[in-house]
Amino acid sequence: MGGYTLTIPTEADLNEKALRLLREDAKKIEQLIAVQLENLTLPKCPLYEEVLDTQMFGLSREIDFAVRLGMITREQGQQVILDLEKKLADLYATLLPSSVGE
Repeated sequence: MGGYTLTIPTEADLNEKALRLLREDAKKIEQLIAVQLENLTLPKCPLYEEVLDTQMFGLSREIDFAVRLGMITREQGQQVILDLEKKLADLYATLLPSSVGE
């Protein structure tokens, strides 16, 4: 007879999934900023700053929520933000070499 096997995710599975989803959201922010830098605006543009601030705030709220649920540690959340900030700095250096250090 055919049937379905029901598997219940473990806490570790859920924690891993939460961290993966947060990293995916950070990657989306990175891609959004890359598109803006390549096509639309410069980093000192108010529109660019507004988008970046809004996206980073949203990600930080997601991280805070995951930490409060016990899905990730505060350190893991901070690492997601630090990794994104490093990638954005690298992106600026690559796409806007003359404006870095101003």
